[in-house]
Amino acid sequence: MSKIKSAPLQKLAALLLVVLLLHGCAWFSSKKEETPPEELTKQGLEYFNSGKYYRALETFKIVKDRFPFSRFSLLAELKSADCEYYQENFPEAVELYKEFEKNHPTNEAISYVIFQIGRSHYYQIDTIDRDTSQASEAIKELGRLVRTFPKSSYVDEANILSERARTFLAENELYVAEFYFRTKKYLPAKGRAEFLLANYAGTKAADAARELLVKIAALPPAELEGKNKKFFELY
Repeated sequence: MSKIKSAPLQKLAALLLVVLLLHGCAWFSSKKEETPPEELTKQGLEYFNSGKYYRALETFKIVKDRFPFSRFSLLAELKSADCEYYQENFPEAVELYKEFEKNHPTNEAISYVIFQIGRSHYYQIDTIDRDTSQASEAIKELGRLVRTFPKSSYVDEANILSERARTFLAENELYVAEFYFRTKKYLPAKGRAEFLLANYAGTKAADAARELLVKIAALPPAELEGKNKKFFELY
């Protein structure tokens, strides 16, 4: 009787053994079939070169996550930043470019990385009545490129973008100065116009600032002081 009762248990044990063996084979098979980093990187580059930046980014992320110590991970880091840049996700691009520079400060691509950081800030510049921090950051990063890598092939374009950002800042100062003048806040208008001339000489905005200063200088002293008394009482 004991042999008869143990027969189902033996069958169950045999079945479990088969299941475990099949599961083990499937595990080894999946490990064996895992796409190697070089193939994933090639696929990511194909997506990138055909403008499929989102899919490229997903592929490069797999390379970084699964193969962080492979030689392909470094390229995946850089191209991930490029994917964000070309999708116009500029804040995300800046973050990834800065991360790359921090992790690989001596890499041969650093001049390109700094240039891309500067460009990412430049393309976030808004209208002259908005925040000017992106223009300032663009000038800072593009200037860093020119100082650190004066022979870089990116220097010429960096200088052009930097000058455009500088022009934007000058126009912003003029915008504020003219606003103060229109609202008869003459002393603040004078201060912004003088700041513009001191920091952005050679721009068209500087010429306009000079004309504004001439208008302010022509005002009667009593009007100049009287119109600003209320302003200073408010602040």
